[in-house]
Amino acid sequence: MKTRRSAAKFWALVLGLALTGGGCTVGPNYRQPDAPIASTWQEAHQTGIDTRSADLTRWWAAFNDPLLNSLVERAVRTNLDLRQAQARIHEARASRAVTASGAWPAIDVSGSYTRSRSSENAFSSPSQGSGGSSPFIGTIGEPQDLFRTGFDASWEIDVFGGVRRSVEAADANIEASVEDRRNTLVTLLGDVAKNYIDLRGFQQRIEVARANLKAQQETLDLTRVRFQAGLASDLEVAQAEGQLNTTAAQIPTLESSLKQAAHRLDVLLGAQPGALWDELAKQAAIPVLPSEVLVGLPSELLRRRPDIRRAERQLAAATAQVGAAMADLFPKFSLTGAAGLQSISASDWFTGGSRFWSVGPTISWPLFDAGRIRANIEVRSAQQEQALTQYEKTILAALEDVENSLVNYSREQARYRSLRDAVAANRRAVGMANELYTQGLVDFLNVLENQRSLYASENDLAQSEATMAANLVALYKALGGGWETD
Repeated sequence: MKTRRSAAKFWALVLGLALTGGGCTVGPNYRQPDAPIASTWQEAHQTGIDTRSADLTRWWAAFNDPLLNSLVERAVRTNLDLRQAQARIHEARASRAVTASGAWPAIDVSGSYTRSRSSENAFSSPSQGSGGSSPFIGTIGEPQDLFRTGFDASWEIDVFGGVRRSVEAADANIEASVEDRRNTLVTLLGDVAKNYIDLRGFQQRIEVARANLKAQQETLDLTRVRFQAGLASDLEVAQAEGQLNTTAAQIPTLESSLKQAAHRLDVLLGAQPGALWDELAKQAAIPVLPSEVLVGLPSELLRRRPDIRRAERQLAAATAQVGAAMADLFPKFSLTGAAGLQSISASDWFTGGSRFWSVGPTISWPLFDAGRIRANIEVRSAQQEQALTQYEKTILAALEDVENSLVNYSREQARYRSLRDAVAANRRAVGMANELYTQGLVDFLNVLENQRSLYASENDLAQSEATMAANLVALYKALGGGWETD
């Protein structure tokens, strides 16, 4: 009787700890690591950059392009990468439910019917057929029925917090999958804007090439007229034809790149290639840049960029897994029980004599496993160290991304200004060369060189304008903006 009371008190204490959550939780408690970073950007002194706090929720609206706004909104609704990332969130939530179920009792209901016959030659005497030593019920050699139904219950009490640590890791994994979807959204927004800008840039470069092709055709026609009048040589005609065909050869390549950008936009919006061509084929200008870009401070990057937030959640999950592995070092306490009805006759199946039950506590403690548990703890600890390193690496990569984007954006602006001046100068040079050539004061090669320089500078100017806009998109993407709009 004293032994029963002691056991009852012990299991009452264990059960009380489990129900009240007062049991200890082994393993390290997670604390977000400090990430010391600079107070401001190294390249923030560039023209057009301001370090005031930025609202990047709808950064693409700064380009004031209605079609771009429409493409972004449709991509958010229909992109397949986003759909796949959302499915990963559902997977993480379901995995969390699987993990959390370990903290609750498991109850199985079963029912069976068996008809059997015992061997007459398996026993040395008839008494063994009906005695307690026989595994068979009833008379030897005669068929017997056995009806059984009931339930089995088991509950492993999470005294040392192994399940709680696993649930903690599962919660962090859910949050990491949410941040992964947000990072996918940031990438999608940048890709849609960049490909749209590339498409407009190719359209403008094609327009430049065709305008120069028209001017060169006029030069060729004039040269042929002068040749027929004996004022120009056949060499000059051949040179004009060569330059005309060289310029014409650039257009198919640009048209191919234009189509590829359009097809990429189709896929980003979850449509078949060519679905948006009627909208995109119409000539339009490259989106205009805002006069000022707000970038905020480096400290804001830690709170905004989803990839940093995802790496931090992955570190939290890895830390919790260390505790889950350490819990295997300690004893496991369980309560098991079974109850039901069992009878050899269906007529008295539901009578009181058919009832059976059993209940009792169990304890298990691994004494020897060839170092498996401790090796698993080392594995989890190494994974935690990797996650910490990845978190620090992600922060550095993000800072580098922003700094490089700031440099690229500002330096391309300077390049654009120089190209704009070069185009103006080359246009004056072409006009003067044509006039002097018609007066016979310069040779035809001078005209061709100036036309070639003009086309090159105009093409570079159109490309630079698109590059500036693409660099601004890269800057917004590096700052991690846009996912809040989802």
